[in-house]
Parts: sequence; C-alpha cells; structure tokens
Amino acid sequence: MPGNAFGTAFRFATWGESHGPAIGCIVDGVPPRIPLTEDEIQPWLDRRRPGQSKFVTQRKEPDTVRILSGTFDGVTTGSPIALIIENADQRSRDYSEIKDLFRPGHADYTYWKKYGIRDFRGGGRASARETAMRVAAGAVARQVLAKAWGDIFKIRGAMIKMGPLCINDERWDWDIVSDNPFWCPDAKALPLWERFLDTVRKEGSSAGAVVEIHGEGVPAGLGEPVYDKIDADLAKAMMSINAVKGVEIGQGFASAALAGEYAHDAMRMLGGEVVFKSNRSGGVLGGITNGQPVIARFAVKPTSSLLKPQQTVTVDGRETMAITKGRHDPCVGIRAVPVGEAMMACVLADHWLRHQGQTGRQPD
Repeated sequence: MPGNAFGTAFRFATWGESHGPAIGCIVDGVPPRIPLTEDEIQPWLDRRRPGQSKFVTQRKEPDTVRILSGTFDGVTTGSPIALIIENADQRSRDYSEIKDLFRPGHADYTYWKKYGIRDFRGGGRASARETAMRVAAGAVARQVLAKAWGDIFKIRGAMIKMGPLCINDERWDWDIVSDNPFWCPDAKALPLWERFLDTVRKEGSSAGAVVEIHGEGVPAGLGEPVYDKIDADLAKAMMSINAVKGVEIGQGFASAALAGEYAHDAMRMLGGEVVFKSNRSGGVLGGITNGQPVIARFAVKPTSSLLKPQQTVTVDGRETMAITKGRHDPCVGIRAVPVGEAMMACVLADHWLRHQGQTGRQPD
C-alpha cells in the first residue's frame, strides 16, 4: 500500500491501525541541532486527544508519544526521527455486528473493492486515529520553523462553522479559541453551538464543520510557480485529512463572485517595504507566499458513524440496515482543528527546506 508518506524535503510516513497495538511515524529531512524532546511534542497531541468533552469520542487514549530515534541530548541528529504512540483503549467488539456490511459514508466499500480485504475494527488505515501521528509530525515541523523564524511565527486554527451555524467574523477573538470545546473564536456563537450539537448527539446523528487555519509570520518566497505551488500542497495536505470534502485558500470560492477591482490585494509602500491593504489571496500569489498570513479553510462532512439506521448492503450482496455502535465524534470537525494546524506546519517546513536547498538563502 503506497501513499502513506507526505512531503519532499521534510517528509513523514505514518503506520498502524485504529485497533492495532500502536501507531507511529518516521519523520525524515529534519536538520540537525533542532531542539526536540517528547515535551515539545506532547502538548500538541493533548489538544487533539479524544475524550476531552462530551462532544467528541469517549475513547480514552492518553496519546503518550515516545521518540525512538533521531535525537541525542535533546536535539535532532539529522537522522530519521521515529515516533510511536501505543493504543490503550481499543474496543473491537463494538464493530463485530458490522464486520460483514458496508457503513454508508465510510471507506469500507471502496477499501474492500481496492484491496479485497478490510479491517472492520474502526476502519484500519482509513481511521482518523492515524491523524494523531500527523499532529506528532506537525510538532516536529513547528520546531524546525521556530528555529528558522523565531517568535514571529505562529500557526493557529479555529472552527468557523458547525452545521448551519456560522461565526460572526467581527467578533473573532483568538484568546477564547483554546478555552472552549469547539475551538470557536466567537463567544456569542458558543451557546448556540452547544445546544445544536447536544441535540444532534442525543438524536444519534452528526454534523459537519468548516475549519480555518492561519500561518502567521511566514516570509515571502516559499513555494514554486507551477506544479509545486505552496497552495497546491496545502490543498492536498488538508484534503488528505479524514472526512474533508473541500479546501480553499484565502477568499477561495467567494472570489468568483467579486469584481476584479475588489478581488485582488492592493499594494503600497510603508517604511520602504511593500505592504498589502487586504489579504484576499490568503498569503499566496502564483504559488509563492507573499509575506502575509497564509490562510487555508476546509470543509468537514458529518461523521459517518451514526446510531440512526442507514440503508446499506453486505459483502455478499444482501440489502440491510446499518447502525454503528461504539464511541464516535458527533462532529469530527472539532478534532480536525489541531490536525489542520499540523498539516500546515508540515507544508511550511517542507517548502522552507526546499527553498534553502534551491536558493541557498533565507526567504525575504
């Protein structure tokens, strides 16, 4: 099975299944002498960890990471970094009743058609459990970027829409994002979201979401102008996250409705430097960063595992109804926020190292 790795100069490959003994990843291309211990990785994993509120899966996984190789005396050596997380709370019996049928909205059918076999215990490699290792790789990428760009650099994400309920951009407050279970930047939206998702959860249904990721302090000059555009790599990174069905950069699809004079970011000089009067481009022009915050947004479909009956078929072609038992997120968009942040970190680290290798200098 190819396709388990991401990146070029900064590259990581994940392994393991949802209900196997462990999951892990190998991160390669990290320069030597970058500070890295488990303490630098664990806080990012804790933000994604299941069971932290009634609005996410109650699977109890501590997600404790161990570094097996690639560091010495608290810094990287330049060799591949091996990371592992042991699975602690698998309940495979929850899936015994669906082992012979395909769950609508899941990868069950397509996985089976491609490989002729599937791990029905939570989806195997198609499970969102794999994203824990993306967050671990993203933590390594953050260390690379912090060494390169210092305190000016920051990646942070928020959920801006849950089901039909949107935030008000004018009330955006980053200070409250990490203090609520939805990563919501709008304090007035919180009680509405809580009532909405509580109803959805009790009904055995699920809801979709839109997540927005900001990369701040990113210098101009990262990316390439043809097939390796940085926004193309960001789109692939976000689209590869489980349940993501749409990605946009900056103004995205809304730009199609704007007149040309309003769609683009005017420029002027300030203190001898070029500055932009807006950021509809999401920090990318012609596939290359322009020095503004890089902004990516992605849509997450409603969770496929439902307590409500859904029509489906079995592996031997019989029509039946599927009810998925077990512990599932009523809105997978919630835990997708740290994953989206991690994927942006990996893309930026990859393009920074590629820029260094091609030009031999720091971006402006």
